[in-house]
Amino acid sequence: MSEQRFQAITASQQRNRIDIKEETLRSELFAKNVFNEHKMVQHLTKDALESVKGAILSGSKIDRKIADQVAEAMKAWAISMGATHYTHWFQPLTGATAEKHDAFFDLLPDGKALEKFGGRQLVQQEPDASSFPSGGIRNTFEARGYTAWDPTSPAFVYDTTLCIPTIFVSYTGEALDNKAPLLRALHAMDEAATAVAKYFDKNVSKVNATLGWEQEYFLIDKALAYSRPDILMTGRTLIGRSAAKGQQLDDHYFGVIPQRAIGFMKDLEQECTKLGIPVKTRHNEVAPNQFELAPVFEEANLAVDHNLLLMDVMEKVADKHHFKVLFHEKPFAGINGSGKHNNWSLATDTGVNLLSPGSTPMKNLQFLTFFINTIKAVDTYEELLRSSIASASNDHRLGANEAPPAILSIFIGKQLSDVLDELEGVSHGKLSPEEKTELKLNVVGKIPEILLDNTDRNRTSPFAFTGNKFEMRGVGSKTNCAKPMTILNTIVARQLKEFKKEVDELIDKKNLKKDEAIFNVLREYIKKSKRIRFDGDGYSEAWEKEAKRRKLSNNKSTPKALQILTAKKSLDLFKSMKVMSETEVRARQEVELEAYILHIQIEGRIYGELVYNHVIPSTIEYQNQVIKNVLGMKEIYGAAHMTFSDGQLAIIEQIATHVAELKKKTDAMTDARRKANKLVDTHKKAVAYCENVQPYFDQIRGHCDKLEQLVDNRSWPLTKYRELLFIK
Repeated sequence: MSEQRFQAITASQQRNRIDIKEETLRSELFAKNVFNEHKMVQHLTKDALESVKGAILSGSKIDRKIADQVAEAMKAWAISMGATHYTHWFQPLTGATAEKHDAFFDLLPDGKALEKFGGRQLVQQEPDASSFPSGGIRNTFEARGYTAWDPTSPAFVYDTTLCIPTIFVSYTGEALDNKAPLLRALHAMDEAATAVAKYFDKNVSKVNATLGWEQEYFLIDKALAYSRPDILMTGRTLIGRSAAKGQQLDDHYFGVIPQRAIGFMKDLEQECTKLGIPVKTRHNEVAPNQFELAPVFEEANLAVDHNLLLMDVMEKVADKHHFKVLFHEKPFAGINGSGKHNNWSLATDTGVNLLSPGSTPMKNLQFLTFFINTIKAVDTYEELLRSSIASASNDHRLGANEAPPAILSIFIGKQLSDVLDELEGVSHGKLSPEEKTELKLNVVGKIPEILLDNTDRNRTSPFAFTGNKFEMRGVGSKTNCAKPMTILNTIVARQLKEFKKEVDELIDKKNLKKDEAIFNVLREYIKKSKRIRFDGDGYSEAWEKEAKRRKLSNNKSTPKALQILTAKKSLDLFKSMKVMSETEVRARQEVELEAYILHIQIEGRIYGELVYNHVIPSTIEYQNQVIKNVLGMKEIYGAAHMTFSDGQLAIIEQIATHVAELKKKTDAMTDARRKANKLVDTHKKAVAYCENVQPYFDQIRGHCDKLEQLVDNRSWPLTKYRELLFIK
């Protein structure tokens, strides 16, 4: 066993026991470190409080004098919480978060010191933006960018820093982040959904998109992680033979949580609770060392911020517990990868979930209106929605018998399918009194108020209705939820606007009653979107053929999936909904393609390092030991009795064969990478990495894993799966 691997395993064994801290009641800790409405009531004047509430509820601007009052109150509260610095906390197009800390400390002209923080520092800052991805929006030498306060997401104190959630825009006004387009999409959804909701309740004045994410992740010992260059550099194991025992016994799923993991989870939950992240559920997932955490549903913008904050907190808490947390969608071959299911719904300011069936035909008509419009939106823009979950790491997971396939389809269950089939058969135009009664009582009235368990779940469905929400199951565990939520809310908002336009036209021009007009439009939507509905096995070859017949997209790679972003249909959508300009959309496509290229490029380089610096030297060293053994036997027994060494000779030959092929494939991969790097067009370059470079990875891995099986355990340089995957 290599010295590095021995030390790593020894360090891991010394940390098998972790003391578990006593927990305070979660309700007492909740949002302790958050400058929420409760804190604002205590610290703000009445005028300032009303101004901030207005900004949150209606998007009204906050006067600079009011901003000064808010900043002063926020500073006083933050200092009382132990804060010494403040930062604008934002979401650049890297997919992670960014922050630059400034001290409250400042000097007056007379040399005296004081803690200073005003409205100007609260509302807007100018961080150096030169090194953030921009997709061609700006030149590298143009460093100016602005962060602007988002009052809809409350400020919080983390460690000793006041963190202020912000958007991030360029000098010329284009969004350089994931939050600004999300806020625009949520605003579009609010306007469109509120207008439609008023058909059923005139008191509705606001509709919020809600999100409940489920975060899957792996925990491995930190010392073992540091013994693996591939884990440190790429977040996954590029080589490694599957352990004899993996997940085949299904004994880890919902099993007893290991003591060290429980210690980590308890500390994590306490930190999250203080930060206002309403974490609720924890359990073992399917694969060894894999776990899941899920919160209570929240307004989508806040939920996105909380998920990003959670991932930051998880890494810091994991480090304290001598763990490394892995968010890569496929960190280990042969076992399940990790996703981040996005559970999405719509809620009114009157307390109604618009995707929840009700107790009366009218409430169910409201439910069906939003339910069918969502289906129609996904059908119209299925390829665009697929693009929102595309990444180099998620490509490993989608369709791998553990996650939905790359084909977008919707599962709604037999009961609702029957309801839609009956509605499809409704006669077009004006309805007789008897038809109205039959429709409302026998079709719409049949929908139970609670649909949570009306049908079994379909784990192969990318977009499934689960009783009172839609679950988008293809989102990767590393993905910023803002991306799929921006697309989903934009397409549904667009669809609701089209729906209202069509209904109003039938009312005005055809003199139909409101309900009749709604039924007529919904009936046509059911017909037009029927192809997207699929309740069967999404993994089957038969479905892939059927999906092709239905003309559904099947974009299995990221370069292919991202092409739709700049199609005319997509550009028109974003422009009409005022979510993104053409410049912003094209920039995002460029950034995503560049990220894909760089991830594959880094993995290719690490493969070269592993092969030439670790695998081949250790393998040859072991091969020399076997050769010495054979030569020694020849000296003792003579050439006539060399049948004794047939096994050793076979091992020598197998090693030689794999080493030769390994070098050949690694060199070929390196050459393919060099050729790809010469391409100027980003899309062509991404395709070259996808089609010409990446295919070598599995071939290289295959030879490495065969050598791991042949080489003496004491000589193998890298920590093995059986050592990485089982926390004690």
